[in-house]
Amino acid sequence: MVCSFAHHLELHYTFLKLMKMINTSVALAFFAALMVAGINPAAVCHAETEITSKKQQDKPMSLLPAIVMETKEDPDAAIIWLHGLGADGNDFAPIVPELRLPEDLAIRFIFPHAPSLPVTINGGFVMPAWYDILEMQIDRKVDTKQLMMSAAAIEAFVEEELKKGIKSERILLAGFSQGGAVAYQVALSFHKSLGGLLAMSSYFATADIIELNAENSGINIEIQHGSYDPVVPENLGKQAFNHLKNIGYQANYRTYPMEHSVCAEQIGDISRWIQERLR
Repeated sequence: MVCSFAHHLELHYTFLKLMKMINTSVALAFFAALMVAGINPAAVCHAETEITSKKQQDKPMSLLPAIVMETKEDPDAAIIWLHGLGADGNDFAPIVPELRLPEDLAIRFIFPHAPSLPVTINGGFVMPAWYDILEMQIDRKVDTKQLMMSAAAIEAFVEEELKKGIKSERILLAGFSQGGAVAYQVALSFHKSLGGLLAMSSYFATADIIELNAENSGINIEIQHGSYDPVVPENLGKQAFNHLKNIGYQANYRTYPMEHSVCAEQIGDISRWIQERLR
């Protein structure tokens, strides 16, 4: 049988792949048997590669690193709290004792760390970010693909809490600034009814492209913003609030005399909001 040069190369490459799959002597025998039977060894290796690739795709996505704090053993509620640009999960972990929650509330607080990405508005400097911000215009131009990837990563935390036996209605999502934008996306598109959404000093970055899920059409939404915020102007918080009202969501809006931060009065309001949701 006359084989083309390309076919010889294919067979040589296939044999090398077989050697990786099994030891050399077995590979020789297997290779010869396939040839005698008229079976193209390359097809066998291709099938094996496809199976391996499928197995890799089927592997569950690993969770992002996170700080986990429990107010009591055997929590029956969870709060997934997302930090802002350039920070990490440590940014909001100290707020837990400041909330002064009742001792009988058993809550698992989860503070994920965002991956490190180059951020365009900061000269491409690599820092913890849920997504890249391309322009600092009033409506903000962001990398929505990265935002969606971060949303999927946070959905994995929600799914993990469901597996642990936490009811979806007792899972709250909270986010500050960039983290709030991701929280909007996750909470309003999730396939099970969640207990509430807290957006602090944030904006609804995916308002025009989000696929809203009816399961969370009645979710309790708390929006809080500083009236002197120079980083995320308060207008963006109001814009999110008005948009949600216009499409039928019930949301509450609070403002505080502060910049891009969190204040004591606000922490008290957050505590009351949590207790109302999880009592």
